[in-house]
Amino acid sequence: MNMRYVSIEQVKQGEKLGKHIFASDGRILLSEGVPLTIGLISKLRRMGVSSLFVKDARFEDVEIEEVVSETTKRKAVTALAQSIQYIQEDKKLDGKSVSESVSSLVEEIMLNKDVLFHLTDIRTEDNDLFMHSVNVCIMSVMVAVQIGLTKDKVQELAVGALLHDIGKHVSKVRVNDIPAGFENNDELLNHHAWKGFNLLRKTPEISTLSAHIALSHHENIDGTGAPRQMDGKDIHLLAKIVAIANDYDHFVSGMSDEAMYPFEACEKIMGLTNKRYEHQVVWRFLRCVAFYPTGSQVKLSNGHVGAVVGQHKGLPQRPIIRTFDPDGDDITFEEIDLAKETTVFINKVFS
Repeated sequence: MNMRYVSIEQVKQGEKLGKHIFASDGRILLSEGVPLTIGLISKLRRMGVSSLFVKDARFEDVEIEEVVSETTKRKAVTALAQSIQYIQEDKKLDGKSVSESVSSLVEEIMLNKDVLFHLTDIRTEDNDLFMHSVNVCIMSVMVAVQIGLTKDKVQELAVGALLHDIGKHVSKVRVNDIPAGFENNDELLNHHAWKGFNLLRKTPEISTLSAHIALSHHENIDGTGAPRQMDGKDIHLLAKIVAIANDYDHFVSGMSDEAMYPFEACEKIMGLTNKRYEHQVVWRFLRCVAFYPTGSQVKLSNGHVGAVVGQHKGLPQRPIIRTFDPDGDDITFEEIDLAKETTVFINKVFS
C-alpha cells in the first residue's frame, strides 16, 4: 500500500501523491508520486478534492486488495464519457461499447468476489459523476454475485448500473416519446430516471431490463420513491440493488459537505431498511463493503492512533489496525486485530 488516506487539510508540503487522479474521460490528470507543493495542494482544493492518498513508507508492505483493476475501471469511465458525448451531440448511443467495457469489469469482480470494496478514487468536481457511476456499477455487481444471479443477469445489471444516471444528460423529451396517459405528468417526464429509461429502451444493444434499472433506481420499497412511487413488490430486484449502491456512494462522496464515513453510511442504510431498501439486499450489500477502508486513519479506545491495514470478509466492522506515532518518524509499530481484541474499539476516524 505504502500510503495513507488523509484529508487535504492534513497534507504536508513535500509529501507525494499516493494514487493517480483521473480526468472525466479516464485520462490521468495527476500521476502517482508527484510531490505535493503548496501551489498544487491549493489547486487540488479548487478542483474539489477533499481527501487523497499520500505516500507513507511505514505501510509499504501493506496491499489494498482491489475488486477491479485501475485499467478496467478506466475503460468503463472512458465508455461512459463517450456515451455522454454521443448524447450531447444527439448521436445514437453505442450500447455495444458499453456492454464490452462492463464485461471485463464483471469478470474481474467474479474472480475477486471475496474482496471487500473500498472507495479509493480521488474525486474531483470534474470526475465525480463518472467515478460515481463506475463505483455504483462495481458495488451492484458485487451484491449480485453474492446473491448468486446468473452471469447474463449480472451483465444486464452492470450495464444498467453504469448508465443509471444517463438521463441527466438528456436535455429534452420528444412528443413522440411521451407514453399514453402521461402527457401532463411533468414530474415524471422531467425526471432523469424516466429520461434515461426512454433513451436506453430505444438502444438495440441494451436490454429492457437494463433500461428499467435506470427508471427505478430512485424508487423506495415503501412507495415513497420517484418518479412513479412504485410499491416494493413491483420494483425489480436489480433496481433495488442499484438503489443501495447509488445512495451509498452519494453518502460517502467527498463532493458533499455532508459526506459520511463509510461506517456512518452503512449505519444510515441499515436505518432505512424496510423503508427505502429491501432487507435481504441490504444484508448482502453490507457484506461487500469495508466499513473502515484500508488506509483510513483511526483512533482506538486504548488511545493509540493507527491506520487500517487489513480486512475480514464477513466482519467488516473489525479490521486490522497498525498503530504509529502520527507526529514522528519512528517505524516501529504494533498491529491490533480487532476481530481478536474484542475489548478494543475504533473511537474516531480522521478526515
